[in-house]
Amino acid sequence: MADVMDNTVSLCKRKGFIFQSSEIYGGLNGCWDYGPLGVELLRNIKETWWRAMTYREDIEGLDASILMHPRVWEASGHVDNFTDPLVDCRSCKARFREDLLSDEQRSAGQCPTCGNKEVLTEPRAFNLMFKTYVGPVEEDGSRVFMRPETAQGSYVNFLNVQTAMRHKLPFGVAQIGKAFRNEINTRNFLFRTREFEQMEMQYFVRPGTEDEWYEYWKEERWKWFATIGIPTRKLRWCEHEQLAHYARAAVDIEYEFPFGWGEIEGVHNRGDYDLTQHEKLSGKSLKYFDDASREKILPSVVETAMGASRACMVCLVDAYHEEEVEGEKRVVMRFHPRVAPLKAGIFPLVKRDGMPEVARKITADLRSHYPVFYDERGAIGRRYRRMDEVGTPFCITVDSQTLGDETVTVRERDSMAQDRVPIADLRDQISRRMEAWEMPLN
Repeated sequence: MADVMDNTVSLCKRKGFIFQSSEIYGGLNGCWDYGPLGVELLRNIKETWWRAMTYREDIEGLDASILMHPRVWEASGHVDNFTDPLVDCRSCKARFREDLLSDEQRSAGQCPTCGNKEVLTEPRAFNLMFKTYVGPVEEDGSRVFMRPETAQGSYVNFLNVQTAMRHKLPFGVAQIGKAFRNEINTRNFLFRTREFEQMEMQYFVRPGTEDEWYEYWKEERWKWFATIGIPTRKLRWCEHEQLAHYARAAVDIEYEFPFGWGEIEGVHNRGDYDLTQHEKLSGKSLKYFDDASREKILPSVVETAMGASRACMVCLVDAYHEEEVEGEKRVVMRFHPRVAPLKAGIFPLVKRDGMPEVARKITADLRSHYPVFYDERGAIGRRYRRMDEVGTPFCITVDSQTLGDETVTVRERDSMAQDRVPIADLRDQISRRMEAWEMPLN
């Protein structure tokens, strides 16, 4: 299974999905750059989430500032509670999260890096928020934090959104945006990083109804993964045994990565903790006025929260497949067409007889609707393999028959089946096939 992870990471660099940040300077741990194909994959995932969450009557979008008033993070509990237990090795000077050590390592004070025993310091709380300063003077009064989550922007704007859009309870506020966490140890490629994107939705409900909405959003979020091609057999629920300070109930959706099960989304019943805290520290009322009952209500909140970066990693790992075709190894990224960076590759069979001109015209027509790639270099089989490696669902070949009847060959990635399609019908055919696409079971 380690080979799958290594091979996926290698392909990501080689094919332009993910690069190590600042690689020419030796890289920066926990930071990654999305290349030409990676940025398309990530954008498609975010777009699919955004459509599912905001193309409905009861949820609005928001893009809150990364920098917020420092008291926001006091109210949320991040200043006091957003910590990991840090231990140092006195021998090799390595640092670790104490809660990720094995029981044997903890009891023996053993360093996972150098192997020496009785060399670990006592654990101490390490706050994960990045600090910076607003203005020209670096002093405590100008200190602010890079946000560790997008959720607080939704809470402090709760009444702004409700008033502007005239919503009644229940309704939600959805955000996609950057977050920053000064992780002690980054690991497993995109799984734990210091800079990442979140996709979070805060659903404001009447007190007493949060349990039913908690169950509703659990079901909705579970179903969403099928829309990006992730099989449910690779997913599982994981109930929180120890709840965060803000939570009344919490559950994670986990995916079976090559390195084991890992959290990819959380659904939380946060009660009224967040709005209560912001009322208390800001001195401003955040109560919703109900016109029908003529009462002021402080809503409870059900949250869905996932990392776009982790969702991207899930799609990459799940898509990677190796198989043998006619005695040769075929590497194929089996993305669902909805998230695939490229939708089609267009090839002239040979570079003569007007085939490149026809292929270029098809490329120009499709490119106004889908990301596509024109390729006229090398044998047609090699061109197919290059598109397979980046997960392109369809390959369109212009050949000598095209010049006579204006049809082209359309090859589907997973089955490698081919059929003839009139050029005039190409765009509609691709749209219909993408919509009806069924992911393979293996």
